[in-house]
Amino acid sequence: MDDDYDSPWKEVLVRYLPDFMAFYFPRVHAAIDWTRPFNFLDQELAALTVDAASGRRVLDKLIRVVSTDGAEQSLLLHVELQGWRDSAFAERMFIYHYRVYDRYRQPVASMALLLDDSWRWRPAHFGYQVLDSRLQLDFPVVKLRDFAAHMEQLCSDPNPFALVTLAHLQARRTRRNAFQRRHAKWHLTKLLLRRDWDRQRIIDLYRTIDWLLRLPASLESRVRRGIHLIREGTDMAYLSSLERYGLEQGLQKGLQQGLQQGLQQGQAAQLLDMLELRFGTLPEAIRNRVATAETAQLRHWARNFVYAERLEQVFAAE
Repeated sequence: MDDDYDSPWKEVLVRYLPDFMAFYFPRVHAAIDWTRPFNFLDQELAALTVDAASGRRVLDKLIRVVSTDGAEQSLLLHVELQGWRDSAFAERMFIYHYRVYDRYRQPVASMALLLDDSWRWRPAHFGYQVLDSRLQLDFPVVKLRDFAAHMEQLCSDPNPFALVTLAHLQARRTRRNAFQRRHAKWHLTKLLLRRDWDRQRIIDLYRTIDWLLRLPASLESRVRRGIHLIREGTDMAYLSSLERYGLEQGLQKGLQQGLQQGLQQGQAAQLLDMLELRFGTLPEAIRNRVATAETAQLRHWARNFVYAERLEQVFAAE
């Protein structure tokens, strides 16, 4: 599987930072006044770390927050999400930490979430001692793999990052088995739909699950079919958004596959699959029309399809 961990983690962390801290770093969460605005300092961190050894990681964030100590003290949170084992990781944490402090001359709290598969690799400090001089940085580390022993508890945990954790663990576990991944993705989708959350949070978390648990188009269509069936039997209006998002993603995957299979052939096959999923068995005339259409026309019909409620709306003129 050609998985993408950077994009989903970045999006969900930025949208739901307080939940992220509460789930992975509860002591840090308790020390912050979340009723006060907080700011992501992405450009500032990029400028401070541009020439530092970066290694392979998922993302890093610098956030300005306000403490709960009554003095309205400004704090800086330095958060690293590391996706691979890296022998230089602890040193990089130290380098970033002192550069941030040197720039702002404010307290800095560094912490790391490790997303790799290793049980033993848990870097939590960096330092050295020369003669009578000693310097050391200790930082809290959370290992995502540790949650694998608590899958049942994650299924019922109300924090959205319980589902994100499940999705990431399942993505790592099923990266060589698409059929197992389809079952895992459908299970997580059903768990998500049972949550008593607002519409936007449901959609945001589905995007994360969908992003982490990528599937081939043929298996992805089964997940979308399940969402469509649930939608028909409920009054959950937001399910149309989930279905539409999944269909858009499926069409994009189809276009990518088309580049490998022969552009027109791949696009036509993907569009026919989506049409049958939504509208049932297609007339032979429609199948022939799609199979022989030019790529520009197929793209137009694909855009129409995302919002079409009737088959004829797909083939509306420009």
